[in-house]
Amino acid sequence: MVWRTWRKRLAFLLFALLALVLLIVFSGYLYLRQSLPQLEGQFRIDGLAEPVEIVRDRYAVPHIYAQSWNDAHFALGFVHAQDRLWQMEMNRRIASGRLAEFLGDSALDADKLFRTLGIRQSAHASLRHFNDETRGTLASYAAGVNAFQKQRRSPLPPEFLIFGIEPEPWEAVDSVAWSKMMAWDLGGNWRTELLRLRLSQRLTPLQISEFLPPYPGDAAVVLPDLSKIYAELADSAQKLAEVIPGADETVVGSNNWVVAGHRSETRKPILANDPHLGLTTPAIWYFAHLSVRGENVIGATLPGTPIVVLGRNDRIAWGFTNTGPDVQDLFIERLDPKDSNRYLAPDGYRNFLVRREAIRVKGKPDVSIAIRESRHGPIVSDVVTAAAKVAPAGHVLAFNWTTLREDDITSQGAGMLERAKNWSEFLSAARDYHSPQQNMVYADIEGNIGFIAPGRVPIRKRENLLQGQAPAPGWDAVYDWQGFIPFDELPKSFNPASGVVVTANQKIVANDYPYFISRDWAPPHRADRIEYLLGLHGKHSVESFRRMQADVTSLAMQDMLPMLLAVPAENDETRKIHSQLSAWNGEMSAERPEPLIAAAWLRELTRLVYSDELGPELFTDSWDQRVVFMRNVLQDTSGQSRWCDDITTPQRETCADLIKRALVLAVADLKRRFGEDSTQWRWGNAHPAISDHRPLARAPYIGDLLGIRVNTPGDNYTINVGSFRINNDVTPFANRHAAGLRAIYDLADLDRSVYMHSTGQSGNIFSPYYANFAIPWSRVESIPMTTSREEIEVGAIGVLSLMPAAAR
Repeated sequence: MVWRTWRKRLAFLLFALLALVLLIVFSGYLYLRQSLPQLEGQFRIDGLAEPVEIVRDRYAVPHIYAQSWNDAHFALGFVHAQDRLWQMEMNRRIASGRLAEFLGDSALDADKLFRTLGIRQSAHASLRHFNDETRGTLASYAAGVNAFQKQRRSPLPPEFLIFGIEPEPWEAVDSVAWSKMMAWDLGGNWRTELLRLRLSQRLTPLQISEFLPPYPGDAAVVLPDLSKIYAELADSAQKLAEVIPGADETVVGSNNWVVAGHRSETRKPILANDPHLGLTTPAIWYFAHLSVRGENVIGATLPGTPIVVLGRNDRIAWGFTNTGPDVQDLFIERLDPKDSNRYLAPDGYRNFLVRREAIRVKGKPDVSIAIRESRHGPIVSDVVTAAAKVAPAGHVLAFNWTTLREDDITSQGAGMLERAKNWSEFLSAARDYHSPQQNMVYADIEGNIGFIAPGRVPIRKRENLLQGQAPAPGWDAVYDWQGFIPFDELPKSFNPASGVVVTANQKIVANDYPYFISRDWAPPHRADRIEYLLGLHGKHSVESFRRMQADVTSLAMQDMLPMLLAVPAENDETRKIHSQLSAWNGEMSAERPEPLIAAAWLRELTRLVYSDELGPELFTDSWDQRVVFMRNVLQDTSGQSRWCDDITTPQRETCADLIKRALVLAVADLKRRFGEDSTQWRWGNAHPAISDHRPLARAPYIGDLLGIRVNTPGDNYTINVGSFRINNDVTPFANRHAAGLRAIYDLADLDRSVYMHSTGQSGNIFSPYYANFAIPWSRVESIPMTTSREEIEVGAIGVLSLMPAAAR
C-alpha cells in the first residue's frame, strides 16, 4: 500500500515536472516568436522626409514605395533590419574583425586576419572618395537600420539572446566594409600562389605545370625552379594556408547568358543569371523592390548594403559572373638585419607603417596587435595565430590586393548601375566598379545586348616571370604592379553579330588579348554546355532558359566516363557497375545511383593518382577533382600517365591498374556510407545542398535546427551547379556551393521576369518565410519579379507605413 502511494506521488511529480518543462518551452517559444517583425500598421520615425509604404507580397518580398531615393534606401535599411538583423550583425563583425567579442578564442585568428587586412580601415578611406549622392544613399540606409532598432520593443532574434549581445548602431562604413568582404569571397588567387609554393618543395616545375594545367587549348607555362628560390618557405606556406579562412580549391563560379531579339520568341532580349556562392542560412541574397515616383528597380540585395546588386529596372536588366582575375599578390619582404621595423625596397630600406589595434576576446583580456604595412600592403605573416613561423627568419609576407586601395569606389558604381537607363549609362556606372572584376551581361527594352568585364586588373612587367603565380621578392622592382588595364581596353562587346553572350567563368579573352588577366580560369564545361543548348533552338523563351538553368548534364563526367569504362571490370560486382554506367548519359540526377557511383569512383581515383607524389599533408590540402589534370593523365597527354605510377612502391603501376582498384575502393566506401544495396543509392541523398547557419552550424542540435538541407542534383561542372569537396571525408559529396540565386529577365515584358534564392526572406527561425524557398529552389522553380502593384497585392501578407516623426 505504501509503495502504491509513493508510486502515485512519483508519477504525479514526474507529470508535474514534465508539464513545467513543457510550459517553459512553450512560454519561451511564445516569447521568441515576438521577435518576428511587424508587417502591418504604421510607425512614426525620425529620418524620413516623406511617407513610405512597404507592401510585402505573398512571398514576403518587400515592395517599397517612396517619393525620393533616399527615403527608399532608408526603408530598405529598415526592412533588412526587420528580416536579417542577425545576419547583418554577423557580417559587420566579420568585416571589422570583431567575432572574438562573443565567440571567444575560436574566432581570434579570423579577427587578427581581417584587422591586419584593414577591411574596415579601407572602407573608411573609400567613403572619402565617394560622391555626395553615394554618401547620401549610405547614410539614408544606415538611418533606416537604426530607425528599426530605435522603435523596436519586441525581443531580438534568438541568436542575440544565445550570445548575449546587442546590435550596435549601423554606420555607412559597415555597408562599404561588407561590400569589400564580398570581393574577398570572390577572390583568392593568393591560394594558388601558396599552393604552387608548397608544390615546389615536392614537384619539379614541369610537374607543377601539369598538376595546375593551363586552360584547355592554352600553352603550358613552366615557372622557374621555385624550390631553389623559396625552399625556406615550404613549411611557412603550409601554415599560412591553414589559418587564412577560405583557403580551399572550390571554384567560385556563376553563369549568365543573354540572347538578342532575333534569337528570342518575343523578338526582344532574354537574360539569365545564376551566381554561385557558398550556401548559408539565411541566404546571402534578399529580394526587394524600390519604387520612387513610378521609377522601379527590383532584384537581389545584400543585407547590410543599400543596392540592388543583381536585377532590373524599367529599362535594363543585368547579371554578373566572376571573372576571376589575378588581383592578389603575395610579396616576400626582407627585413633589415639591424632593425626589424624596416624592410628592403628597390631604393633601400624603408620603415614599415605601423598601427596598433586591440581585439576584445570574450572572457579574456584584450589582445593587442601591431599591424605592419609595407609598400605592397599589410604584413599577413605578423599577426595571425600560429603564423609567427610562417615567414622564414629575416623575412615577412605582404599582401597586395586591389580592393584595399583607398580610391576603390565600387559601391558608387553599383549604385549608379541600378538606375542606368541605357548602355551608355551602364558603362559609366561600370567605370566606377573596381573590385571584384565581374563579367557583366546587359540587355535593354530597345533590343540591345552587351557585355563588359569592369574592374581593376594590375599590369605586370614582361620581365616578371612569376606573373602573379607565386610570392614575389618585394625588394625587386621588376615584380611591382605597373598600374591597371585601362577601362576602355577591358573585354567588352555590344550587340554581337551572333546575338548571344555567354559567361561561366571560362576564359573570356582571345590569345592575342594584349593584357594578362588570369591563368586560373574555370574549366569551360558549363560555358560549352550553355552554348550547345542555346544552339539547339533558333528561338528561346523564359521557359527554355529555365530548362537550361535546371540542366544537370555533366560534360566533365561524359568526358571522363569512357576512359574509366574502357578498363575491364575486376569481378562480378564491378562488372555489374560497368553495365549500369555504360547505359548512363552523364546526367547528375538526384534520383539516380549512377552519379553517386561515378563521383565516388573518380574520388578514389584522384587519391590513387597523386597522393603519392604530394605526400599526406599536401595531398589532404590539395585534394580536389581536378578534371583537366585527370583527363590529361588518363589520356597520357605528353606522357602524363606516369602520374599513375605509385612512387612509393617498387613495381610500376599503370592507369588501368588504378582505375580497377579505385572502383573496388569506391564501391566499398559507398556500401559503408549508404548500405549494401546499390540499387537504393541515390545521388540526391549523398548530395544535399547544406546551408549552414553562421556561426551555430556546429552547435549540437541547434546547428541542425537552424540549418537548411535539401536534396539536389548537379555537380561542379553542370549548369545547375552543385559543388562538393571530395577532401571532406564526412560529407564528401554534399553540395556546399551552388546557384544560391537564379533570375531570368524578359525584356519584352519585364514583369514576366522571375527569380528565386535558396532559403527564404526571413533570417528568423520562427518565421514561416525562413526556409519556404528551399524546396522550390532545389526544383529550379521561381517566383514573379514583378513591379505591378496589382499583382503585388494579390495575397500580400502586410502593408506597413513609415511616417516622418514630424507628420501630423
